[in-house]
Amino acid sequence: MNQKQQQVLANLAAIFFISGFSALVYQVSWQRLLFTGFGVDLTSITLIISVFMMGLGIGAFFGGRIADKFPQKIILIFCLVELFIGVFGLVSHYLILGLQSVLIQASLPILSVFTFLLLLFPTFLMGLTLPLLTGYFNQFIDNIGQSIGTLYFYNTLGAAVGSLATGFILFNYLTLSQTIQMAAVFNLMIAGLIFMLYGRNYAL
Repeated sequence: MNQKQQQVLANLAAIFFISGFSALVYQVSWQRLLFTGFGVDLTSITLIISVFMMGLGIGAFFGGRIADKFPQKIILIFCLVELFIGVFGLVSHYLILGLQSVLIQASLPILSVFTFLLLLFPTFLMGLTLPLLTGYFNQFIDNIGQSIGTLYFYNTLGAAVGSLATGFILFNYLTLSQTIQMAAVFNLMIAGLIFMLYGRNYAL
């Protein structure tokens, strides 16, 4: 791997660390929001884990196919994905509480289904990010396994740090809404940074 490839990989790894951090901030924070409608029980925990696993899985499935079909637009697509995640994050606090307010008289299964569908959108977008960036980096390097492994490692590391930081630090100094908004700002920053670094050449 030459120096340019190493620099691209380092940049994308840093981006993916932040992306993983934000994703787990969302997961922990949204789970806390679900306590309002479901209570602190197995239902809310099962729901948030299920929607994240399904959304990430479906997103990963389609992300690779999108990268293969639009190889020259990968960076623009990735920036739009991060932008949409950030925008949803900014309003997610109000959407989740608003949905619970509208369905306050609904049965638990109905509330669960609508909440699941609401959160499936952003988690699907999160699932798109790894195959998109991997597809972009694979244009510069033949060792696909190394690029996937490195990006996945830093994404998972960021997720672990995000989970710990949210529970032990952020909730002690920020409100729940502020914590979610911080994660959203990170997504918006990622979109802008990636576009400035790699996207301007593909904007035409």
